[in-house]
Amino acid sequence: MDAVSDGGVFIVGCGYVGQAVALRLRARGRPVAALTRNPATAAALEAAGIPTTIAELSGESWHSGVPGGITAVVNCVSAGGGGVEGYRRSYVQGMRSLLQWSRGRPELRTVVYTGSTSVYPGSGGAALDETAPVGGGERAQLLLEAERLLLDEPAGFRAFVLRLAGIYGPDRDHLARQVRAGAVSGRPDVHLNLIHRDDAAAAIEAALQASPGVPGGIFNLADEGAATRGEVVAWLAARWGLPPPVFTGEEGPRREGPAPDRIIRSTRARDLLGWQPRYADFRAGYAAFVSP
Repeated sequence: MDAVSDGGVFIVGCGYVGQAVALRLRARGRPVAALTRNPATAAALEAAGIPTTIAELSGESWHSGVPGGITAVVNCVSAGGGGVEGYRRSYVQGMRSLLQWSRGRPELRTVVYTGSTSVYPGSGGAALDETAPVGGGERAQLLLEAERLLLDEPAGFRAFVLRLAGIYGPDRDHLARQVRAGAVSGRPDVHLNLIHRDDAAAAIEAALQASPGVPGGIFNLADEGAATRGEVVAWLAARWGLPPPVFTGEEGPRREGPAPDRIIRSTRARDLLGWQPRYADFRAGYAAFVSP
């Protein structure tokens, strides 16, 4: 029997991806409980039959309220603003709190954590797998610290770190809105590694269901497109019959330095987890929710 079907799943950080995972598992009949700091999200999850606690993961108030029978945890927490300190609170302190709660629970067999491919500096369009050098600014270092805390935890559960590329999908179409406005941040020649929200949720489910012989560890998650920002922008503009927008050359406020130019490879997730993205590249992904 797989890791999901014989026990409950506790999802912490039910934001854009976490909420999708919760609803996906619930629709399949899995016992699911959730934690979020957003009251509106909590109300939506409760309406779907998912018991939900409103709390900060980094605190301890939620520890005593987790339902019994939990055999797997998914940590999809996001920084939620607040700059570097927001990263520290959500990722590092949040992971510490989660691991503190997990101790003394031998029934817990799987923990899945969604990190980020932003930990790979990369340059020159190099293709990178999980063995590539990592590093970067303060935010990247905090993401890596959260990973290490999980992977170094001397516990009986199997830990998966899923490093997600840039997440997009319904209601997360920042680049598309920039194209419509006629001005796009960044440079056109930099590769834009992407993953659709639903493909990220499917990969999380694949990790939860992985057979006992599949090792945990680090897995990259990105589509197969390996497209540049310019290619994505040109396709979107052509889809709407718009003139090519101007590139500002300036990065967004959360970017630490120039955007890295690299191609993220997800071969390990495909080979070991059996995961295949439904939206193989940005064209399929955007076409699913962006009207012509």
